[in-house]
Amino acid sequence: MSSPCQRLNISLRRLACVLAALLVCADACAAPEEIQVYLDDLTPPGSFGTDVHNNYVVSGSRVPDYPGAEAPEHVYRLTPEFYYGYTDTLELGLYLLTTTQPGESPHFDGPKVRVKFIAPHDESQGAFWGANLEIGDTSLRVSPQPWGTELKGIYGYRSEPWLFAVNTNFDWTSTRAFGGPVSLDVDTKLAYRTAGGWQVGFESYNELGPASDLGHFSQLSETLYAVIDSDLGKRFDLNAGIGRGLDSASDRWILKFILGIHY
Repeated sequence: MSSPCQRLNISLRRLACVLAALLVCADACAAPEEIQVYLDDLTPPGSFGTDVHNNYVVSGSRVPDYPGAEAPEHVYRLTPEFYYGYTDTLELGLYLLTTTQPGESPHFDGPKVRVKFIAPHDESQGAFWGANLEIGDTSLRVSPQPWGTELKGIYGYRSEPWLFAVNTNFDWTSTRAFGGPVSLDVDTKLAYRTAGGWQVGFESYNELGPASDLGHFSQLSETLYAVIDSDLGKRFDLNAGIGRGLDSASDRWILKFILGIHY
């Protein structure tokens, strides 16, 4: 029987192989990200799941960020996400992006694939860490470049009833692999589990700009969400929140709702 260290080394080698394969198969570029802070949840090996992401900009800019983009105000985004537990530490996923502008029919904005790794850890308390890689081919409506790549670092700590997590996200936008500027944003989550089993807390999403030229915070999006999380029986879970932009570069009010379904 292999030791925990040997199993971890095998998982890391598998992760490296999958990341390398994905990067060889796709040009690198940034992609729109979900309004979600990644934690240590993984689907059991051999099992499937679906998350239905719903985001709606209640109040935002009426001016597109670039020619061909959608103006954010009153845009509704529906993104089904399908995922499969590959091993105890690896999960594979597929996103299908859609958006609907006021007065228009829904648009399909392209697929994204992802691979998520979470290192073995105590799931009830203490620290956890991992990484998530996403690559997608998205439309001009949601991204100025056709290909998008995001590498997300995942770290968190549980000390019941509290949970803290942080994601460091590196995005690059180019049709050349590993080319173009790399941008950075940091997302955080702080939550408290109530006696009834619900988690209540806050999530923050903060763009920091190009990694080579950080610091122009007044020109970059910063949004704070009040959120709730709950398991709805054995097969469903919920993450919902209302977000408030903290500066002029952010949408003013956003609603989000993520329903998870486990088969």
